[in-house]
Amino acid sequence: MCLELPTSSSGGGIPLVEPEIRGKEWEYIKECLDTGWVSTAGSFVSHFEEQLASYLGVKYAVAVSSGTAALHVALMTAGVQADDEVIVSTLTFVAPANAIRYIGAWPVFMDADPHYWQLDVEKLSDFLQRECKWVSGELRNKTSGRRIKAVLPVSILGHPVDLDSIFRLACEYGLVVVSDAAESLGAEYKGEKLGKQEGLACFSFNGNKVITAGGGGMIVTNNGEWAERARYLTTQAKDDPIEYIHNNIGFNYRLTNIQAAMGVAQMEQLDHYIAAKRAIAARYREGLRDVSGLAWSEVAEWGASTFWLSTVLVDADAYGIDSRALLVRLQEANIQSRPLWHPLYRLRPFKECVAYQIEVADRLYRDGLSLPSSVGLKQQDQEYIIGAIHRAVA
Repeated sequence: MCLELPTSSSGGGIPLVEPEIRGKEWEYIKECLDTGWVSTAGSFVSHFEEQLASYLGVKYAVAVSSGTAALHVALMTAGVQADDEVIVSTLTFVAPANAIRYIGAWPVFMDADPHYWQLDVEKLSDFLQRECKWVSGELRNKTSGRRIKAVLPVSILGHPVDLDSIFRLACEYGLVVVSDAAESLGAEYKGEKLGKQEGLACFSFNGNKVITAGGGGMIVTNNGEWAERARYLTTQAKDDPIEYIHNNIGFNYRLTNIQAAMGVAQMEQLDHYIAAKRAIAARYREGLRDVSGLAWSEVAEWGASTFWLSTVLVDADAYGIDSRALLVRLQEANIQSRPLWHPLYRLRPFKECVAYQIEVADRLYRDGLSLPSSVGLKQQDQEYIIGAIHRAVA
């Protein structure tokens, strides 16, 4: 194992995940600066949209300022209204729950499954069957009395959620599906790219994602009316090409041409980046396979993960220390790691929201630790990380 203290490209040891700049980013951004097309108009915006739509195999893509903006507008486009309820994963970043509340709707939190750590479809089915009822043609929560309008599954850590099962339930119960694929660009579900399926899907290009535009997001769909509605809402809901007529409340959620230029360059490298992520995951699993008390999520036979973040579960009894103690020891070795997200139903803003039989997500939060997973992670640095995990309980 490599014992030499590592440093990242920016100094300061090995980061959890940092962007990889290896393509034509400088060239394309310089073109924006040279031509003056730096704001929300410019050819790179439409190019980025067309590029992503083509990659995923969808008809429409709408570029926006962030993944959270994408979720907000996608929910509105799908018809979610104030005081509706939206069923959402509890083990995820806070953005989808925030987006639901932006509308005045309410999240209903669903547990993670124990194998792939995605939204538990069996519990979703049980909740819809046992805890909901039909009232005047609308599905309502028996406890709150609110209309259940949508399901918002989040494909976390690069692995797809079981979408076919979710769509079958959505069809049976009259729900729309808005998929959060922010962490899973390039992942596949039953041989198709995540995002090609029904409904609306949202992506993020934040600095820590598989590819980055320095920020930004995208809404994708095969529904032309939804795409038009999303574009309308994200551009201030302007109703006349000349006059400043706005008949609805809109949002300034446009992506800039500079960001899109970077996104175009990053898309050109996407397949290489995904291959690097998968190789990193494979090296972790091989290098740590003989360490007692460490476990990984499974990969479903119907899915292909991009392994956005390689995340290990630490059994304190078998390994010798818990996940947070390991985090500290890695930090002492100049290695950044981080826990999984605090289950959203436990956060203060969502204390009054419905949470259905949450069990697995709490355990994953307690035991989970994400390890450095940058596309540009050097093999010698990864060996150093693996060695540090061995030495932490030597």
